Amino acid sequence: MKVKSILVSQPKPQTEKSPYFDLAEKYNLKIDFRPFIQVEGLSVKEFRQYKINFEAFTSVIFTSRTAIDHFFRLTEELRYVVPDNLKYFCISESTAFYLQKYITYRKRKIFYGSKKFEELMEIIIKHPEEKYIVPLSDIHKQEIPKLLTKAKINYTKAIMYKTVSSNLSDLSNVNYDILVFFSPSGIKSLMQNFPDFTQNDTKIAAFGTTTEKAVLDANLRLDIKSPIPQAPSMTMALEQFIKKENKKNQSK
Repeated sequence: MKVKSILVSQPKPQTEKSPYFDLAEKYNLKIDFRPFIQVEGLSVKEFRQYKINFEAFTSVIFTSRTAIDHFFRLTEELRYVVPDNLKYFCISESTAFYLQKYITYRKRKIFYGSKKFEELMEIIIKHPEEKYIVPLSDIHKQEIPKLLTKAKINYTKAIMYKTVSSNLSDLSNVNYDILVFFSPSGIKSLMQNFPDFTQNDTKIAAFGTTTEKAVLDANLRLDIKSPIPQAPSMTMALEQFIKKENKKNQSK
């Protein structure tokens, strides 16, 4: 099978320097991008079920821009005035700068790490007296609460948004040579949108062990996986597979 088309279950890259575009040009491929999942904010009614009192917290931990958006959305909808003395602990500098959308940045106490939560933890541990609220999705990395609990940090998880399957009804089919997935939610969306999907010759690529497991649990065949030592990125794994398949095709 010569690979001619790939569907990546993520938004189209904003930069033209994406390795996906290089791959498409190098091997004359049609590569389409379509998110299979999307984020929806919890309604006020849904959030109230958790019985979270914003006044009980002195600090907030932000792991993404999405978390920031939904924190300020819910505080506004609940008519809670965010106090000026609230401290902000952000996973990265860019996430911290995003706060300018909602607050006067230079007048607030803001701390940030360098993209890894473990590094942010080093800063959080230096402020053990704080009472933290952590806005998260219903599907989130378990290392976050584990690290906070291990360090005996006084924190509360606040589920403020959820990951749901996108409506893919405008896609008449998923007739591509390769389908690329990055989360178990993407596989769930595939099966929800196309309950009669049969894999046949379609190759499935999965990023990460939990995504790989979701592929197999759905009784699908896993053909390409990443990260692995020889292919730490998905585009590298795809290129290695395409080279192999094209070589087979030429030798026939």
